[in-house]
Amino acid sequence: MVLNFLKSSYSNVKDFLSKTKSLIGNKLRTLFQGKVDESVLDQLEQILYEADLGVQYAQELTNSVRIRLKNDPSLDGEALIEGIRQEILQGLQTPPSLSEITPTSPPLIILVVGVNGNGKTTSVAKLAHHYQTAGKKVLIAAADTFRAAAIEQLEIWAHRLKIDIVKGHSKSDPAAVAFDAVSAGKARGADVVIIDTAGRLQNNLALMQELEKIRRSCRKINQDAPHETLLILDATTGQNAIDQAKTFHKYTPISGLILTKLDGTAKGGIVLAIHRQLQIPIKFIGTGEGIDDLQSFDPSAFVNALFG
Repeated sequence: MVLNFLKSSYSNVKDFLSKTKSLIGNKLRTLFQGKVDESVLDQLEQILYEADLGVQYAQELTNSVRIRLKNDPSLDGEALIEGIRQEILQGLQTPPSLSEITPTSPPLIILVVGVNGNGKTTSVAKLAHHYQTAGKKVLIAAADTFRAAAIEQLEIWAHRLKIDIVKGHSKSDPAAVAFDAVSAGKARGADVVIIDTAGRLQNNLALMQELEKIRRSCRKINQDAPHETLLILDATTGQNAIDQAKTFHKYTPISGLILTKLDGTAKGGIVLAIHRQLQIPIKFIGTGEGIDDLQSFDPSAFVNALFG
């Protein structure tokens, strides 16, 4: 059963990374068909850069290939690709799943942050469904009180999923909504409370400080809360996603990342670049618009799909 799940997970990842595979895996196989000299290594660096790994990481991986060839000139293309694959995999630390994080007292409180347009509110619903499917009692909090549409969107999802929701009036205090949600979650015996927050612009100091206020309100109920702060990043924004993460992390320590819109990009290498620069675990990746299109991040499956 576990083996079938892993095969299914790998297949799903491989399907939505088909564009990236053609960009990386297939191009590398074509590149390494002949003699690998400095000209070929320059092209290798360019391919890795175009896959959104970033300049530094592309240079480091290329230099590693250069060293391998110097130590063993007989290495063929597949051996070189496998070397790149293994080096990338070693750099991806496998994070614990959210279900392995046990708060000192329930519920598990998850704060979800990110800028507008990254798929944050939809990801909250998908995350709620993920836990619901695992047999957990879930409550969601519509603390994005700056956007009435966000509250309405979560209400619709809560109705569809048949889960509890705590909301505030438009323009009301988000921290108060978070406090009420954590209180309600504890009183109703919820296993998980997921708090949606406003799509704050990463350069807006006042709004970023509001996030810390929300965190403090959660701690009034549970001193360890929030147990997870997950940042939603749009993979299609490339290096800008890294800048967003650095700013958010400065104001509210991020414990994990959810990368969305990977189904619509040929630059899946941004996943590797983000992890390498930020050293923040990637917890989930979004593979589509459906409620089930949120998968736990499996480094091995991802890297295998990336290189085909």
